[in-house]
Amino acid sequence: MDETNPIPFLDLLAPHRELRQELIDVFNSALDTAAFIGGSSVEAFERQFAEFCGVTECVGVGSGTDALRFALVAAGIGAEDIVVTVPNTFIATTEAISQAGGRPVFVDVDERTYNLDPRKLQEYFEKACRFDVGKGSLIDRRLGLKVTAVVPVHLYGQPADMDPILALAERYNVAVIEDACQAHGSEYLSRKDGCWKKAGSMGVAAAFSFYPGKNLGACGEGGAVTTNNAALAQKIRMLRDHGQSQKYYHEIEGYNGRLDAIQAAILRVKLGHLSAWNEQRRWSAAEYTKQLAGEAGVVLPYEPSWARAVYHLYVVRVANRSEVQRCLAKADIGTGIHYPVPLHLQRAYARLGYNVGDFPIAEAVAPEIVSLPMYPGLKLAQIRRIAGRLIASVSPGSDKKSAVAAGAK
Repeated sequence: MDETNPIPFLDLLAPHRELRQELIDVFNSALDTAAFIGGSSVEAFERQFAEFCGVTECVGVGSGTDALRFALVAAGIGAEDIVVTVPNTFIATTEAISQAGGRPVFVDVDERTYNLDPRKLQEYFEKACRFDVGKGSLIDRRLGLKVTAVVPVHLYGQPADMDPILALAERYNVAVIEDACQAHGSEYLSRKDGCWKKAGSMGVAAAFSFYPGKNLGACGEGGAVTTNNAALAQKIRMLRDHGQSQKYYHEIEGYNGRLDAIQAAILRVKLGHLSAWNEQRRWSAAEYTKQLAGEAGVVLPYEPSWARAVYHLYVVRVANRSEVQRCLAKADIGTGIHYPVPLHLQRAYARLGYNVGDFPIAEAVAPEIVSLPMYPGLKLAQIRRIAGRLIASVSPGSDKKSAVAAGAK
């Protein structure tokens, strides 16, 4: 491989070249039938994605944000109800909470997985809240508001530790809605039930995004809610389509949040490749880990024995992130940051009253994380080149060490 060729952070061209004719056929079929909204393509994708996730119901919607917002509304989140989530996620997680009428409350994350820490959730429930036995509700002592839901985020394609989260939620009568927008096909080993479960199959409902860069990405916007609750699924079908039970008969006030037929048909094509693409990501992650193992300046992703991550992102921690990104960019290697500022410190949420120091793990991680190139089709030579440059950037002057890392492993 030419060592001068750029390595993009994300390659969306290669898979679409591979699937070009199938995707053209999808578009031609839509033109021939004028079936652009709803219909058989959407229904077929919903059936297939539900089966893939191990659930009975899937409802296609316009985006991952729509998916989470509609799931929260359908689950009964009311005005000023508290929904607990993590501060180190994309703002869409909390936008969905606010737009559903809820109030985001944060708990800190596990330092190794960067996912919601069940111990911190338990601490919040037991120390910051009281349980009103008469009403069967958990009440935040400081805010005086009811806690109605928890949204664990399966960050970077790795599931949160769901058994203790679900147990706590059941104990305190709180709904669990998974944010699985980065976790298409990831799996969790339930020690309680003694089996592997797909992300999106464990909570009351789950939200998925099909933004183009996701493991399963549309050629535009798209999302879906998965659930085993038929009544909840039916309410979401109305919410996505202006509250209609049938055309021009509006049971509730809803939204325009439908998944269009062309995107659904594109997703059906890609769904057939998703498992193979996820395995390629897992292979690339294992190679990154092999190349970078033992490097003192790099903290590698941690994958617990109870998780099968699908590596939407491969995220490492380094102390000198700006220098690392500069060195990699100089070598034409793309990188990303997911995410640079925890949500509790964003101006958009100043009204919530959080301060620096409130969530020390999320705050410690944010300035150190850097996402390396990750996509199906990433080559071993590219991974070695990226790893070598990364090692050189955290150990300035170690050109010999870089050469070994880039080519000898």
